[in-house]
Order: sequence, then structure tokens, then C-alpha cells
Amino acid sequence: MAKASGKHGRGFTLIELLVVLGIVALLLTLAVPRYFPSVDKTKETILAENLRSTRMVIDQFYGDTGRYPESLEQLVEKKYLRALPVDPITETTDSWQLLPPEDPAQGGIADIKSGAPGNDRSGKPYSEW
Repeated sequence: MAKASGKHGRGFTLIELLVVLGIVALLLTLAVPRYFPSVDKTKETILAENLRSTRMVIDQFYGDTGRYPESLEQLVEKKYLRALPVDPITETTDSWQLLPPEDPAQGGIADIKSGAPGNDRSGKPYSEW
């Protein structure tokens, strides 16, 4: 076997590198537009689940005590929740809109809504969820 000598047989040519970069760019143009909507869909799914489970816990607290909790922290203290729920749109635990009951003597929080600005993918404001 003859050993390659000189510049031949070592590395890639500029044309080969450009072709590979072109293929990678083409694949990215196909993949990236599909990725970001799936991230938004996932955040909306998590938000809906956090709202559903937190509302259920508020109702359980009311059923057990006959009054609504004064705060979300009270639900954590009484072991109804392991931790404060995170609003995945704002990525914080303190952006929730806490709605009081009709009778203020019954407690502090009867319902919870997202405090995230903007609308979901269908155009409905997050604050109306």
C-alpha cells in the first residue's frame, strides 16, 4: 500500500465542508420551527394542570375546614401542597392572581388564575384560564 504524501488525502476540502454546512442548515430550518410551538404547547399544558390541581386542593381545603385558605403558603404549611405551584409562562410562583370568595369571612382564596401577560395559542388571555 502506498502512503498518501503531500496535501492529498488529509482533511476535507472547502467544498465538502460547505456541502455539510448546507445540509445542517437545511435540517435546522426544518426542525427549529417545529420545536418552539411544542415548547409553548408544553407550557400551556403545565399551566392548565397546575391550575386544575391547585383549584382541586383549594376545594379540598374548603371541604375539610369549612373555609378557604388565607394564602397559597397555608396550603403548603398544612401539607395540601408539597410546594407552591409555578406558573410556567412567567416561571415564578408569585405571579398568580388570587381571587377571594364572595363572603370575605370564609377565607382569602377561593380561586386562582394565571398572572401571565399575553394570550395562549388560540388567542385567549392567560388571565382568563
